[in-house]
Formats: sequence, C-alpha cells, structure tokens
Amino acid sequence: MQTLLVWSAIGIVAGWLASAVLRGGLGVVGDIVVGVVGALVGGVVFRALHLRVPFHGLASQIFVAFVGALLLLLVVRVLRRGSPRLP
Repeated sequence: MQTLLVWSAIGIVAGWLASAVLRGGLGVVGDIVVGVVGALVGGVVFRALHLRVPFHGLASQIFVAFVGALLLLLVVRVLRRGSPRLP
C-alpha cells in the first residue's frame, strides 16, 4: 500500500509539473495518470539511453517521471492534432 502511495505522489508532482511546463493539463486524475505512466516511460528511456541522473532518492524519481510525463504529453498532443475532428 505504501508503494502505491509513493507512486501516486510522484505521479501527482511529475504530472503537474509537466502540465505546467507545457501549459495545459488533463485535470487532477489525468495529471496523476500522466505522471505515473510518465515514470514508466522515463525509466525505459533513461535505461535505454544509459542516462544517469545527477542526484539520488525521491528527487531523481520525480525528475525521471517528469521527463517521461513531458514526452508522454508531447506524444498525446501530436496524436490529438493529427486526428480528424468531427463536426
């Protein structure tokens, strides 16, 4: 249960930061989901590219989740723009 709370807290912070940087969020629940999924995306990207974070602990986890959330929000924006709009 504690791990779920930590992931949620990281998701809230990372999702909110990414939404603030890109100016446009998906609401509180959307930001949490973006932050948690962004943590997974960020972890995969950092490991695949062999990148290291210059700090440790919770701050590094939030940073990786933030970068992943930014990437995820950028992909969502590109997909939304590319889809045809119905009248």
